[in-house]
Amino acid sequence: MKYAVSYYTRSGNTKKVADVIAEVVGVNAKSISEGISEPVDVLFLGSSLYAFTYDPSVEKFIQDNAANIKQIVSFSTSASGKSTAKFVKAACEKNGIKFYAHAYKCYGKFGIMNAKRSNNKDLEEAREFAKSVLAELGE
Repeated sequence: MKYAVSYYTRSGNTKKVADVIAEVVGVNAKSISEGISEPVDVLFLGSSLYAFTYDPSVEKFIQDNAANIKQIVSFSTSASGKSTAKFVKAACEKNGIKFYAHAYKCYGKFGIMNAKRSNNKDLEEAREFAKSVLAELGE
């Protein structure tokens, strides 16, 4: 299977998680601004929750790259600890992309909130999440 890891971040929290997942998967994490240049079986897609939603550029990325993506695995960071998975899932359904049933989420630093997040424990959990996805997909 061919894997990729893409992410959207404003503060760097989601990039930290993306880099750990990319290490497990054996690829380099790339900003969504780089797009998907060739077909992938599974895209680990990281995004962040801002004011109870995700940035519209994530949905545009999914739409613009749908032809090259078979399945998306969502991961996210947010000050509230809530996930962007429901938004990613809706965009997948709209664009004919399979959505992986489980998602990873962790707290992210925002101003003084969660000042020590994403921490080593969060990153280790992200690593284990990526390993479990690969195991479930038969890798």
